[in-house]
Amino acid sequence: MGVEYKYQIILLGKYEEIKETIVNLFFEKIAELNLQKDFYKIILSHEVEEQYKGNQPVFTLYFGEKVDEFIDVDIVTKLLKEGNTVLPIYYNSFEVEIPRVLGNQNGLKWNDSQNERVVNLILESFGKLRNTRKVFISYRRCESTSVAIQLYEALERCNFDVFLDTHSIKQGEPFQDELWHRMADCDVIILLNTPEFLESGWCEKEIAEASAKQIGVLQLVWPTHKLARMAELCFLQGLKEEDFVNHIYSDKDKSKLEEDIVEDIVRKVESIRARNLAARQDNLITEFLNLAKKNGKEVSIQPERFITEDLLGKKKRIFIPSVGIPQSTDYNQSSELKKEINEYSVEDIYLIYDNIRIREKWLHHLDYLNEYLDVKTIKKQDFDIWLKEN
Repeated sequence: MGVEYKYQIILLGKYEEIKETIVNLFFEKIAELNLQKDFYKIILSHEVEEQYKGNQPVFTLYFGEKVDEFIDVDIVTKLLKEGNTVLPIYYNSFEVEIPRVLGNQNGLKWNDSQNERVVNLILESFGKLRNTRKVFISYRRCESTSVAIQLYEALERCNFDVFLDTHSIKQGEPFQDELWHRMADCDVIILLNTPEFLESGWCEKEIAEASAKQIGVLQLVWPTHKLARMAELCFLQGLKEEDFVNHIYSDKDKSKLEEDIVEDIVRKVESIRARNLAARQDNLITEFLNLAKKNGKEVSIQPERFITEDLLGKKKRIFIPSVGIPQSTDYNQSSELKKEINEYSVEDIYLIYDNIRIREKWLHHLDYLNEYLDVKTIKKQDFDIWLKEN
């Protein structure tokens, strides 16, 4: 299978001296995280026109230097106009070494100890440093239990956190509430489209939820069954009889996919996840930015994919998009960010998130934390009213 979507790392400016160090460290980190190398692409300045894909995730490093005329400014301008992340890296003076078009971006002062920091920023922007990589398997127990369990085990071996109702919901929990809650926090849904899948009202509702939450769906369609695009971000894969061990595909307890098909599915899940995480983060950012500007706020997006609002006296507020359900690590990383920024004074930090289908008990917990923690949360449904009042 060819990789459909790739994470792109673009190097611009005076990068020759430290390119090898950063690229090598980046791929070492990829190996440590047990991620697949061929989903990542390094693009140098002279390769941008031919290789850069505007509809795929991208993180750009611009290495500054003390010169009268900066290089790659036209490329930077194009990337910024398309809403991409550009991190300016300087050695002594941001104002002297970085072109004016990047003047409103939060820069990083370089020294040899910053290698890890730069690589971590790239991985964080791509969503690769979340504690878990979450997948939801949607299926009918009476038709595809054995294949669902097979995929569950294969994805877990590849460091995915997989939701499967028979394995993932504790006894005593409200089944449907917990199912929606878990779906709200997943990156990709694998839908096992068996002949009677849509006869289950719950299965049909799961697809509607996926569309509402803009979650990518990989639909695996059983032999002799029709392909059907049922979600906005739906990727179709028709299965044949020979894709199943001994051509058995209609036995819920004995059907198993061939190993090469399973490996192909895992690769596709990672590919879809690459697109989906970036898209969901961008949707949160775009909606917040549009409402902020409508309410007269002076806001900008920074290389680390957070939003800054200019206040009086060189002070700023920070808004960080959180895909899925905000976790303790999100609070911690956000709080640490405040310590790292020294270009200006940070008044407050907020996590912005989509609250649709998150369980009430968790929303109450987040509201409770708002009373006691420095980092606060803002629900997507409250963006407009919050911006009017604050």
